[in-house]
Amino acid sequence: MLRTTNLNLLRSLHVLLEECHVTKAAARLHISQSAVSRQLAQLRALCQDQLLVRNGNQLIPTAKAVTLKIKLDSLLGEFDALLTEVPFESKDYQGELVFASSDYVAQYLFPDIAQHLTQQSPKLDLSFQLWEPNLINQLHETGIHLASSMLAQKPDNVSSIYLGSDIPVCVMASDHALAKQTSITVQDIVQYTHVKVTGGADKDSLVDRQLSTKGYSRRVALKVPFFSTAMSLLVNSDRLMVLPEHIATNLARHWDIKTHSLPFKTQEQKYWLFWHPKFDNEPAHKYFRNEVAQKLRTSKYSV
Repeated sequence: MLRTTNLNLLRSLHVLLEECHVTKAAARLHISQSAVSRQLAQLRALCQDQLLVRNGNQLIPTAKAVTLKIKLDSLLGEFDALLTEVPFESKDYQGELVFASSDYVAQYLFPDIAQHLTQQSPKLDLSFQLWEPNLINQLHETGIHLASSMLAQKPDNVSSIYLGSDIPVCVMASDHALAKQTSITVQDIVQYTHVKVTGGADKDSLVDRQLSTKGYSRRVALKVPFFSTAMSLLVNSDRLMVLPEHIATNLARHWDIKTHSLPFKTQEQKYWLFWHPKFDNEPAHKYFRNEVAQKLRTSKYSV
């Protein structure tokens, strides 16, 4: 029966049973009196009951109508609640937020993000995953709610917030032979082997492309997934690394390293916070992504 029933009739029936008056019901429903009369006739046929019977100048609900009204009070109340957006309260939120980014973010930025979010939402569960570039087209399947990474352009098919940009630089141990120079050349860059961090986003392939246009290539002798490992390998050798400038600057607070500008111009490296568009209008997601974006923009370790 539900498949062939106009569900708008249920709302009309509820109003009719509340008002017991066709004209007043029509005013509440914003339709004509004759339209309400037609609906009442349909309802009588559907329910096989008169529903409202005349008693002088009044309409009186039948016994079946009284029973139907009790059920409609509950049913339509639940339906209204279903479609009414409850104001988001961060302190009451209970659920999980899955955030993906590089191991650099995990080590230097995520602790502050986690502390801030759990202060605002004590019942929030946080999960961090190491970002991989191929995941950008699989956000729905992976269950990742938010991700931050470096991309040359605004990412397609996802929603995003631009966080900032910087340029790549060459990094070495402070006692490296090149550290004593005021600048470096292309020949200097390719003379030494390099360390590459593979975890998270692509951080240095644009430099390889630039070198290639000049007829050069560098040898990446060591590839490791973590910055801490890469730094340990770097400071105890004559190897070089190419890193985003803000990461090199911040790592210099913890490691004895020196930074040189590259001897050629490179494309800016842009940083984004992004998520699947299915979360665009979700109140909790709106709140958490704005809080995370703010912390990423203002952290002393950020771009």
